[in-house]
Amino acid sequence: MSDTTKSFYLTTPIYYVNDVPHIGHAYTTVAGDLLTRWHRQRGESVWFLTGTDEHGQKVMRTAEDNNTAPQPWCDRLVEQAWKPVWKHLEIANDDFIRTTEPRHTKRVQAFLQGLMEQGYIYEGKYEGPYCVGCEEFKLPGDLIEGNCNIHSKPVEMLSETNWFFKLSEFAAPLLEHYEKSPDSCQPESARKEVISFLEGGVSDLSVSRSTFDWGIRVPWDDKQVVYVWFDALLNYATAVGLTDDPSSDGGKFFRETWPADVHLVGKDILRFHAVIWPAMLMAAKLPLPKKVFAHGWLLVGGEKMSKSKLTGIAPSDITNHFGVDAFRYYFLRAIPFGSDGSFSWEDMAARYTSELANDFGNLASRLAAMVEKYCDGMVPEPAKDEELARALSKTVESADKSIVALDFQGGINAIMDFCKAVNGYVTLQRPWVIAKDASKKGELDAILYNTAESLRALAVLLHPVMPISTAKLWSYLGAESSLGSIASQKIAEVAKWGQLKSGSKIVKGEILFPRLPDLES
Repeated sequence: MSDTTKSFYLTTPIYYVNDVPHIGHAYTTVAGDLLTRWHRQRGESVWFLTGTDEHGQKVMRTAEDNNTAPQPWCDRLVEQAWKPVWKHLEIANDDFIRTTEPRHTKRVQAFLQGLMEQGYIYEGKYEGPYCVGCEEFKLPGDLIEGNCNIHSKPVEMLSETNWFFKLSEFAAPLLEHYEKSPDSCQPESARKEVISFLEGGVSDLSVSRSTFDWGIRVPWDDKQVVYVWFDALLNYATAVGLTDDPSSDGGKFFRETWPADVHLVGKDILRFHAVIWPAMLMAAKLPLPKKVFAHGWLLVGGEKMSKSKLTGIAPSDITNHFGVDAFRYYFLRAIPFGSDGSFSWEDMAARYTSELANDFGNLASRLAAMVEKYCDGMVPEPAKDEELARALSKTVESADKSIVALDFQGGINAIMDFCKAVNGYVTLQRPWVIAKDASKKGELDAILYNTAESLRALAVLLHPVMPISTAKLWSYLGAESSLGSIASQKIAEVAKWGQLKSGSKIVKGEILFPRLPDLES
């Protein structure tokens, strides 16, 4: 990476290690993976960060409930649950930050010390409601009959002498920021919520806790630990070298990476990321993230995905039945990113069958079978159907515009519309009929080449969504040897017609999306 190259830097939230991942966590992380894979295929330098939030009362109490000290509890969950699930889901993250790592701890302390020296930290007393589940100091409007509005559980009343951050000083600068840069908080409903909150007045924030010790020590007061959200939010910058000497490797990497291009968050943690976090950066005179995007909730039975409410479904419950690629495809195809969406087995099964098995998988199988039968398994001479080529150009343009704007559903729809168009082309041309007339061999070859070339493009465009099945299709098309790896294919070049080389061997591999096994009752 050169000094002048700014990486496309995307982060997911860092997830609490009080339990194993559920599909709500996977939804955010797969979305980040799709977007970063797409940007890589645009030829951009990319850095993709995810990780775990390991401090605070919530994690400490969960460990205690399991008769374990917090650190070994975190170690076990990270290594045996979180990292293996991300590997299983084909998440291609560049880094995995843990808030218990020394690199994070020392940078958090250096950042906090800097704010103290600049006069943004003072000692004060906090009295009020606190939700351990959210690890959040609650406002009266956040409570419903004394219960947290997120967890529907009673809050605890705190009275502590803590260190406070002068958050209130940044309400006006933040309002100005969101007025000048509306894209920096998306979707629009999220930005309106943040602006309304800021206009209602912002109190200073307690950034330390004194009644327990599981956290990063406040550098000038070892009787206090850093408030878990203040600690956690800093991960996005500590992971890439925050506070390191500008001439060091860490300092150079920070300059090449920061600010983040996209922070993906769930809407329930929007305020932390769109109010507290940018205020912290403003105080430190650092650039603000280019975009905080708050997606909606995955709902099961009308309720947000939650282990505590027994609605937390493990990703493996779904991937064991549908496969990893179908899991990745379904959640980003079926739900507009930014809106709430309900998961149902019936809807996923219907989309799997109609869109993946019939439209995409069957097209690949038909093509391989016909090339094997009519062309001895070899790609015929290049041909160009102008209508298909024009449709592909429009597809690439539309999909790129949508996906870069985080409209994953729109991007995938554009690609799958092209897939339907190719199926329509094959049905209309009826190569199995033309094959009966030996004098029409050239016409038959042209139809099969156009279909194979369309599948080449579909494989590349769908690779960020479904990396496993598209890599298989790429090898079945014989593209690896002549065109290189599928991951190295560039979005801007996908629509260039005629890339598949004649004479390449097409093999009829395993069915990409086999018939679903019956669900157990």
